[in-house]
Amino acid sequence: MPAAKQLEFGGHALVWVGDWSAASARSAISSAARNGYDYIELAIFDPWSFDIAMTKDLLQEFNLRAHASLGLSAKTDVTSPDASIVKKGDELLCKVADVLHALGGTELCGVIYSSLAKYPGPASKEARASSVAAMQRLADYTAELGINIDLEVVNRYETNIMNTGLEGLEFLDQVNRPNAFIHLDTYHMNIEEDGLQKSVLAAGERLGYVHIGESHRGYLGTGNVDFDSFFTALKKINYQGPITFESFSSAVVDPALSNTLCVWRNLWNDSDDLAKKSLDFMKARY
Repeated sequence: MPAAKQLEFGGHALVWVGDWSAASARSAISSAARNGYDYIELAIFDPWSFDIAMTKDLLQEFNLRAHASLGLSAKTDVTSPDASIVKKGDELLCKVADVLHALGGTELCGVIYSSLAKYPGPASKEARASSVAAMQRLADYTAELGINIDLEVVNRYETNIMNTGLEGLEFLDQVNRPNAFIHLDTYHMNIEEDGLQKSVLAAGERLGYVHIGESHRGYLGTGNVDFDSFFTALKKINYQGPITFESFSSAVVDPALSNTLCVWRNLWNDSDDLAKKSLDFMKARY
């Protein structure tokens, strides 16, 4: 059985900090709690060096939950024809799931089905089949831990497996696991979708995770994303799941992610102000 979903609001760790040292973790978790968030989304790229005990203590101290996300690299790409690379991808994903389980989290999301990168061409049938098989293995593994996997649909410059919600749902049909869901992100939808409602309405109960990001990755409501339309669609399907605010600025730099996501501009400096206004923005609409 899939882990129970609940409506909750969270923020990506990069809203606050670019690393996960003890000082940075305390700063991020305390700010997220102070500003009224229910959870923090942790980008766990190196689960073997992740300090579980420190993070768990801070989450308990500030009464905050955690979910996890990541994107695979060329060295762990489960769409690769190289079996050794696929194996490394499997090992990474399972280890991240172990860390998340130790933290009490139930949602593993992101581009966990391919490398987070621009591919030189469309995905082959073999690459897609390899990705589907990897997600089936991961879903089976995480089911034992009480964890759902949420497959994030991202734009054409970050994967060639699925770029629209409808493509994501077709992929999900192939994975065919009860704890596997689709993950939609307004930043990517603004690039690829025919409006902000179609894929939400098509997904219905299969929508398991949401990222809220502006077209330029900055303050919500200052770019081009039609958030009113998107939140209206969430209401129509009575969405009950995590809603994560995601924003990136060169003021907070994580070398493993910022360059991959092309975060070249300083869109904000005050994480507290950003976090508070973003949560107010989301709650006013849902």
